[in-house]
Amino acid sequence: MQKKNLLTALIITTILSGIAVTGWWLFHDPAKELKISLPGMDTHGSRLPISTQEVKIGESFTAYGTTEEIPGPGWPRFRGGDFDNISKERIPLTEKWGNIRERIRWKVELGEGHAAPAVYGGRVYLLDYDEKKKSDALRCFSLLTGKELWRREYKVHLKRNHGLSRTIPAVNGKYVVTIGPKCQVMCVDRLTGDLKWGIDLAKQYGTEVPFWYTGQCPLLEGDTAILAPGGKALIAGIDCRTGKPIWETPNPGKWKMSHSSVMKATIHGKKMYIYFAIGGVCGVSASGHDIGRLLWETSDFAPAVVAPSPLVLDDGRILLTAGYGAGTAMIQVKEKGGVWSVEILQQFRPQDGIASEQQTPVFYKGTVFAILPKDAGGGRNEFVAVFPGDAKIILMSSGKTERFGLGPYVVADDKFFILDDDGEMTIARVSASEFLLLDKAKILDGQDAWGPLAVAGGYLLARDSKQMVCIDIRKR
Repeated sequence: MQKKNLLTALIITTILSGIAVTGWWLFHDPAKELKISLPGMDTHGSRLPISTQEVKIGESFTAYGTTEEIPGPGWPRFRGGDFDNISKERIPLTEKWGNIRERIRWKVELGEGHAAPAVYGGRVYLLDYDEKKKSDALRCFSLLTGKELWRREYKVHLKRNHGLSRTIPAVNGKYVVTIGPKCQVMCVDRLTGDLKWGIDLAKQYGTEVPFWYTGQCPLLEGDTAILAPGGKALIAGIDCRTGKPIWETPNPGKWKMSHSSVMKATIHGKKMYIYFAIGGVCGVSASGHDIGRLLWETSDFAPAVVAPSPLVLDDGRILLTAGYGAGTAMIQVKEKGGVWSVEILQQFRPQDGIASEQQTPVFYKGTVFAILPKDAGGGRNEFVAVFPGDAKIILMSSGKTERFGLGPYVVADDKFFILDDDGEMTIARVSASEFLLLDKAKILDGQDAWGPLAVAGGYLLARDSKQMVCIDIRKR
């Protein structure tokens, strides 16, 4: 009798389970949890969640030594002192590498990433990530010797996501300001490394940590740090003496932090900060009684991924470009009677004109130069030039045999120094009509040499994914 009851219970359970499975199969939507996959957008899915980890920004410090102070700012931030990626130093530079080993002044091992250095007063500042300690580390080196002088760090857990660190410090005579991979901002004394303050943008402003981590580089204006957190404030000016906001630009459109950095320019006599966010591009007053006021904005060109910064040309024109098929837009900023407006002059796909996926183009001698992205058709990865009047007409190309991947480039002594993905550095004289290759040499042995270059005192600083090198590029 007991066996018969057990068999009956088993049959009833099986029938009920079958009914439940059939019902789930009929009414469950299998596509509900699916998300659209875009080319090149693997690994990010959505923005990284706000961390619940308690981060003590700048909590530890180690001193290693001292070095002599060298007059001059050098390369104090992303794209140099004038935001244009053009060295203004009057130092004759080489056209031929000769024995490249003799030109390499020093090398230093780094955590995996693409963060690049800033240089001020003969010191090199780099926000690295120490994978063993799981710490963001602001490291200070001697430009002449490569000796590490000190480091200020704090623990924050990261997982590899196409590298770890990817920002550049901003430096002036008093301060160094950094933005870490998870949007922690730190301000320290330039010489001593003494901590001034730290801000977690995600917690203070509701910033969403971008996929592939933070790419925005900070900007320093005297005693004010300029940041673009998104969330509660589109752009904010922070007092470097106290860490408190001086002004904040409202963000009613809820634009989000991109990998692009805030650029400063003067348009129609007005100083402004220009920012290419996830959501659109805007201009914010950078001086006077209305500092921090939103002057103009447009969402007519709003790619999902933005790495290059806005390139300010002339007559109020700004070139905007992005990767993953977004292409390029040329906008015109106008002002009449104190009223600002924006007009799109051109917009096109990457295969139809100048474009860039990662590096910000250079405007030099009336011409715009860039490396075309991988989705630019037959011209992919070529170094090209256009006039600002029509960014669709390619005037000059490095050709099919000279391609550079996603690598950086800089202008110094009227020459372009161009680094490809695998660490080969090209020296070239370039104009709107000619690409004249002068020489090339392998300066790095690793891969993904994407970090922006810095030039200071006749030295060039470059990096790949795990090493930084300092090269003497002075003419001999």
